[in-house]
Amino acid sequence: MKGRDTYKTWLLAGIFAVMLIPMIQENLHLKKEHPLKGDIQLPENIEFDKEDWFSGYYQEEKEKYINTAFGFRSQFVKLNNQIAYSVFRKAKANGVIIGKETYLYEKSYIDAYTGTDFLGKDSIDHTVQRLKFISDTLGKLGKQLIVVFAAGKASFYPEYIPDKYLPVRGPTNYGYMSDEAKKAGLNVIDFNKWFVDNKHRSKYPLYPQHGVHWSTYGTALAADSLLRKIEELRHIDVPELAFDGVSLEPPHDVDYDIADGMNLLFRFKSFDVAYPHMLPVKTEGKTRPRVLVISDSFYWGMYGLGIANCFENDHFWYYNRQVFPESSSKELLVENVDLGEALAGHDVFVIMATEATLRKISWGFIENAEHYYKGLASPAKKGEDAEYQNKVRDLVNYIRHDEKWFSDAKKRARERGVSLDSMLILEARWNIDHQGK
Repeated sequence: MKGRDTYKTWLLAGIFAVMLIPMIQENLHLKKEHPLKGDIQLPENIEFDKEDWFSGYYQEEKEKYINTAFGFRSQFVKLNNQIAYSVFRKAKANGVIIGKETYLYEKSYIDAYTGTDFLGKDSIDHTVQRLKFISDTLGKLGKQLIVVFAAGKASFYPEYIPDKYLPVRGPTNYGYMSDEAKKAGLNVIDFNKWFVDNKHRSKYPLYPQHGVHWSTYGTALAADSLLRKIEELRHIDVPELAFDGVSLEPPHDVDYDIADGMNLLFRFKSFDVAYPHMLPVKTEGKTRPRVLVISDSFYWGMYGLGIANCFENDHFWYYNRQVFPESSSKELLVENVDLGEALAGHDVFVIMATEATLRKISWGFIENAEHYYKGLASPAKKGEDAEYQNKVRDLVNYIRHDEKWFSDAKKRARERGVSLDSMLILEARWNIDHQGK
């Protein structure tokens, strides 16, 4: 009987000890923890405030923080995710699909490949018409627009998509938009087609098994093609983004980004991928064009390889929201940039999207550019002359520098579901038309 009581005592003590481990780690930091990877949003450790206490807000926010900040949380999360994968073949990461032979996808790519997210021909026709108008307008100004269809993993590896998501259901945004863009005479680079055509010809893998983006090697090839396209269109000698060999290594960083986002205890087995040995960009005797790129995350790979060094006044508008390189040190939003100055300050405009993001290609840029060129450079219904257009432009600039008015305009743009630039033009015109009334 005494032995049984001793066993129960030790068992209870052991349970309490295990429960205390996270608390001890949280306060003493006995072991260095590696943070979870992916888009992890951690609650703020709110400071005590009397009003927040009596309203209950402080308690709610503090509880959220405590639930995500206890010791060894990342290890517990990884253990839970590993069990879900190993036992139930489930991915705890949002939107991740585990395909055949552990090929990993994001569901949005499968939806795009099968046509589940097809926008409809009328909507795509309207987008292509806008692109054509902007391309023609830029052409008259001695500038170029390039539309880039980045490669998509579902199109590249359809054979590993789980059967329940197949077959292909009909037209796709990529298929229809790429055809119509080429028919319209737009400057197009179709990397999606090129990658598929060269899937078995390439010396090294163009797409990784456990990443969502094209491989680092594939990115280098795509970057070189983009530079050659700019060179061809502008009839200039652009600096090269070159490499003198590769290293074959297990995938990491962007080549393993979906798997990293799953936050598992153990790595997936995978084939090696190629990592180019990049050479310094030589600019002597070359012409560096002024380039603005509006793209999803697929441009990050080119950016990381140093393509910006080939340009003079380079800017990357990430999802048409954040401005780089400025946001690398302090965040700068596109909505706080003068669109007219941006259009005037660049020679080449690159709009890039992959099959999963074509639904929102340019993320408002082409709408804003169309409104700008039509609203400030062309006569409108009211018989606007040059003087009227100058008034609109001046008032738009005034609103941008009036903190309250600009803030109100942004709010109204969100409420009406229109771009900020369109809202500013509407505000300016309304005020000019109603002066003295």
